[in-house]
Amino acid sequence: MKLNFKAIDLQLKYPFTIANFSRTSTPVILTQIEHEGIIGYGEASMPPYLGESHQTAISFLSKINLTSFKPENTEEILKYVDELVPGNPSVKAAIDIALHDLLGKLQNKPCYEFFGSQPILMPATSITIGIDTPDVIREKVKGTSGFKFLKVKLGKGNDKEMIETIRSVTDKPLYVDANQGWIDKNQALEMTHWLADRGVIFVEQGMPKQMVDENAWLTEHSPIPTFGDEAVQRFNDVERAKGVYSGINIKLMKCTGMHEASKMIKKARNLNLKIMIGCMSETSCAILAAAALAPLCDYADLDGPWMTINKPFADPELVDGKIILSKKPGLGLTFN
Repeated sequence: MKLNFKAIDLQLKYPFTIANFSRTSTPVILTQIEHEGIIGYGEASMPPYLGESHQTAISFLSKINLTSFKPENTEEILKYVDELVPGNPSVKAAIDIALHDLLGKLQNKPCYEFFGSQPILMPATSITIGIDTPDVIREKVKGTSGFKFLKVKLGKGNDKEMIETIRSVTDKPLYVDANQGWIDKNQALEMTHWLADRGVIFVEQGMPKQMVDENAWLTEHSPIPTFGDEAVQRFNDVERAKGVYSGINIKLMKCTGMHEASKMIKKARNLNLKIMIGCMSETSCAILAAAALAPLCDYADLDGPWMTINKPFADPELVDGKIILSKKPGLGLTFN
């Protein structure tokens, strides 16, 4: 097998602001794994706050040699990639995704069949509304007609203004992500009650991940479920989430890809944790990889293609707010 890769800057439709930072683009690496003339495509999306970059990704990918591996030896390949250098979860995910796309094409089956996903069980995906001024927020909401759920970023001090502005133009159900922006547990609890009264279904990572006891207390007392995101990166974090959160947010870019994400889903189910599958600022490549697993989850936040501009792949098909899984082999990608 032969590995190729390309660096791009994925431009966002709007500046993306959350509790701790803002950006207008995301560094992305697009990967290709070729075997016997067939190519599998993958992607690494690397928001700067996670510590990866074009430079770190290219350095890592330059160390990988897949010539001695066969595509069907998935477990062996991903173990080799994961143990090569610590960290680098996004670029490891790019290898994982390309490998699954390749394997699907070689075996003439869509990727979701590898994991036992049933397309009919696909949850509707939310689309994210980042922190902004009231006028821009209203403009963003008006552009979400194809989606049934909105995910609202909070945690920067204007939480109530954000929600009230959104409620002035829509009554769609809301998810909330505070991105660790709440510090005081009593104020956080008060906010969950206020949000529950305004149609918010759950709150994601309300307080910093290091505040384990406080997050557990909030979960115990909150009228709506809590989800761990920054606190849940990889497989071993799932066990630690039990008793601290109601559920977890799995992202391929955090956990090194589809293979480990599927293991996290099974573990979370065994622990009776709710499961959300989310994304970074991604193209349809990584989004369709996550969508292949989404029917195994309770919630989906897979809005990357609809938040970006210079996309190399066509947007996934969206019907009634749900991503439609293609029956084509592999991920079912279509180029723009």
